[in-house]
Amino acid sequence: MTRKLWPLALLSVVALLSWKVGGWYGYHSLEQESLKESFRYSQLVANELRRYRPIPELAAEHPLMQHALEQSDNPALVLQANEELKRMAEIAGASDVYLLDLSGRTIAHNNYGTANSFIGRRFDYRPYFSDAVAERDTAIYFALGITSNVRGLYFSHPIRSPRGDILGVLVVKMLVDDLESQWQRPASFADAEMVVLDGDGVSFLTSRPEWLFRNFGGEPVQHKIRVQERYPRMALLPVRLVDQGRPWGVSERSRLMGFPAGDRELLSVETPLPQLDWTLRVMLGTGPVWWTRLQFLLTGVVLYFGVFLAWLYLRERSRREAELAERGVQLERRVAERTADLENSNRRLQDEVSQRQRAEDELRETQQELIQAAKLAVLGQMSAGLNHEMNQPLTAIQSYARNSRRFLERGDTEIVAGNLAEIEGLCQKMAELTRQFKVFARKSEGPPAAVDLRLPIDAALKIISAQDASTGIDFDWPRPSWPVMCHGDLIRVEQVVVNLLANAVQAVESTTAPRIEIRIVDGDDRWLCLVRDNGPGLPGDSDQMFEPFFTTKSMSQGLGLGLSISRQIVEALGGRLTGRNRGDGEGAEFMVELIKRETVE
Repeated sequence: MTRKLWPLALLSVVALLSWKVGGWYGYHSLEQESLKESFRYSQLVANELRRYRPIPELAAEHPLMQHALEQSDNPALVLQANEELKRMAEIAGASDVYLLDLSGRTIAHNNYGTANSFIGRRFDYRPYFSDAVAERDTAIYFALGITSNVRGLYFSHPIRSPRGDILGVLVVKMLVDDLESQWQRPASFADAEMVVLDGDGVSFLTSRPEWLFRNFGGEPVQHKIRVQERYPRMALLPVRLVDQGRPWGVSERSRLMGFPAGDRELLSVETPLPQLDWTLRVMLGTGPVWWTRLQFLLTGVVLYFGVFLAWLYLRERSRREAELAERGVQLERRVAERTADLENSNRRLQDEVSQRQRAEDELRETQQELIQAAKLAVLGQMSAGLNHEMNQPLTAIQSYARNSRRFLERGDTEIVAGNLAEIEGLCQKMAELTRQFKVFARKSEGPPAAVDLRLPIDAALKIISAQDASTGIDFDWPRPSWPVMCHGDLIRVEQVVVNLLANAVQAVESTTAPRIEIRIVDGDDRWLCLVRDNGPGLPGDSDQMFEPFFTTKSMSQGLGLGLSISRQIVEALGGRLTGRNRGDGEGAEFMVELIKRETVE
């Protein structure tokens, strides 16, 4: 039973240790935050004191103050002193500026002529008067105004005669409301309070109004004369906070304070303020400490379970390894027993592999035969197309030869020489045309380039115009004056245009006024070459006319391969060839689309 409970006991120890460490870290963080705010506020108070401390000393050096003390029975001089004190109060932003003689009687005040003027009143019992006279230097004192009952800092400085004798004291009162309003709660701690205590432990600056003018020292102070002078008409009741000691993780300046009801705890951090006997207490609620403890507790528990589970895993792994070693011995025995069966299975598998390899070899041979048959079919189609396309240049050569004979008989050798040059060019084009049919068996020897579309159209018109069948046909070709660069091949594009023009010539042979139009149209990213005729039109708007060996003509006019070959050429160049009837009996229209090219490569 004890072995089963030890994990729970260890978990309790880890949880307790995590809770303690979380409290230490939480209180330490809380104290550091308080110290940061205390340092900021103490620097603010020190800056305020340094700013106001020279004011009474400078004012005391004014010659008018000395003359007013020496001739206090001179009304005109006292009036000038009152006016000067009023001007000083406005410049320094002071609440009160007044002049006391050596008896502590007020002889001049910045609010002279008002109902609450101090003129004539004695303040020799105030420490700021006695300290300035005794120390012969600037004195600082905090108190409530006897008349106004308003909190203020009193800065006093003695006024001396030219011989160095003290004639009186000049007092400047500055309100402390700004010091109280400039305290800010730390951004990460909403439950935070501030209180500034004097040397007797009485609060005179605080972030909680109900804590103002309360006794935080623990000892009765109502009967102290100094306190009564500083806080007249104030009860100075004690604040009921229970000192719960110094928690673990903080310095000597920090104490844990609780309310009698026990519903709230504060960590009080004391910091002495510079130059005076004041003490700043910054009190932060301990709620974040509880959350820090909870986080440490959860972290500790998670780490405990992580380590505990890792230990269980390693122990279970060791046990499994022992079991696997035992099973390994048993498996070796079983493997030895089944070796014979596996050898038989291997032999059967080898036989199946050999059969599959033979089947794959037969399949490859069949595929090669099919590829060869497909090549023979394509070559047959190319031979028929070549026979069809060679007929047109041969007809032109025959025409040029007959014309040359007639001109030769006439003795016109220049025309004969021109005809022979045309025949030579046609022969060269026939050779190029023959080589271009290789595109149907393999890739072209030269890659497509930028071609001026006007050039193949010009060449095709020369070939077609040389034929007898084109006699009397009106070829309408408004040749553009600018280059029409497209992606293509000069010979192949020329072959396509010759096929389209030859079909158009055959289509208009029975028309009364035969007409063939050739247009180039800008189609955004493509050039459109349109070939139109005014013949009877196509038998139907379908793609059947582009199938090999489909024709509506006699065998003497062609084999039905022209449009099929032309479409293959255009598609190989990335374009498209389509045909349709123009409608209303106006004939047919074929459109060649070729990609635009800006420059010649």
